[in-house]
Amino acid sequence: MSGHSKWSTIKRKKEKTDGQRAKIFTKIGRELAVAVREGGGSDPNSNSKLKDCIAKAKANNVPNENIERIIKKAAGDGDASKYESITYEGYGPCGIAVIVETLTDNRNRTAGDLRHYFDKFGGNMGTPGCVSFLFSQKGVIVIEKEGLEEDKVMEDALEAGASDFQADEDVFEIHTEPDDFSGVRDDLEEKGYSFVSAEVEMVPSTYTQLTDEDAVTKMQRLLDMLEDNDDVQNVWHNWDTPDEAEEE
Repeated sequence: MSGHSKWSTIKRKKEKTDGQRAKIFTKIGRELAVAVREGGGSDPNSNSKLKDCIAKAKANNVPNENIERIIKKAAGDGDASKYESITYEGYGPCGIAVIVETLTDNRNRTAGDLRHYFDKFGGNMGTPGCVSFLFSQKGVIVIEKEGLEEDKVMEDALEAGASDFQADEDVFEIHTEPDDFSGVRDDLEEKGYSFVSAEVEMVPSTYTQLTDEDAVTKMQRLLDMLEDNDDVQNVWHNWDTPDEAEEE
């Protein structure tokens, strides 16, 4: 679950091992449970936060029965209420901006783990707001190109209220304003589109390249450690990742 939003990044996620997929399911399950507790119940029609989480779960191939079981369990007990959402900001090697979104039941443990990762791989934790000004929230919907006509998809996306449309070799990438995201996604879903990815992301205004091999290795290992942590939900950064690093 890391940005920037690039097909090579998504492709790498799709090829993850069963163990890594299980970890993604666990993270999304935690997010679903919190959405039930904080968003006002287990009905996605009246709980927009839950509706967004369900769409994200489906885009990540979480089975429907898993989704239903998590929602039912969260609606029936108070387990999820102990999780709090905390966002951390910091710098990777050579000043790469990193934002880490977490859901944790122990903020001291999470902060300690994250500080250790940043320190170990040539970065450092910063103060709130130190890098977030370099990012803006955008809804990002990614659709595989195969079998679709670009003009038709673009027309449908803009008609649904999208703010931007891009096509690359393998996918169409649709951007929305954060408040318009759910409506655009629902509209496209009703038109029969399925998504590789669909969520509100932190999109950087500029990207930074790393030319030093040691810095590249450390940055990749930092991202891997962050994403492997159970408390981490999303990692956003402004590293202009080379395609070959993404596909390793």
